[in-house]
Amino acid sequence: MTTPDDAIDEQVDVTVGCQDNLSVGVRFCDRFSFDEDSVHYAVEVWAPGLTARVDEVVAWLWDRDLAPFLEKLAADYHGWEGERSWQTNDRDLAVSAVFRSGGHVGLTWTVRPWPDAAGGWSASVTTWLEAGERMSAFAADIRHFLAG
Repeated sequence: MTTPDDAIDEQVDVTVGCQDNLSVGVRFCDRFSFDEDSVHYAVEVWAPGLTARVDEVVAWLWDRDLAPFLEKLAADYHGWEGERSWQTNDRDLAVSAVFRSGGHVGLTWTVRPWPDAAGGWSASVTTWLEAGERMSAFAADIRHFLAG
């Protein structure tokens, strides 16, 4: 799931594919930081006929971030009712999660650069993962990616 980039600083990218459709996925990449309070990164989503990217998603270290949200989903591998959701403060990355029978989690990833701009756009893809070890490994990979 995690693949080293060829860059000199050996940045790590995280890619999650859909177990139901291998042509659907999400990639977290190009991580950088200006200061000790935030981490910036890009998110790419793709599906047949769709490729989209948000270049500068910001994770504030003092705020809730994506890793704890995913870790909570992984801990609840027995399932839950309804939909759970998370988004960045800037609303340029959002994810909603549902649980389906058979122990699978559907993560719908929405990227929307410039969410407040008139004429802005958004794109969404859904990846399905096994709720147990696969979800735990993905959450750990995201934590590592954000921590750098």
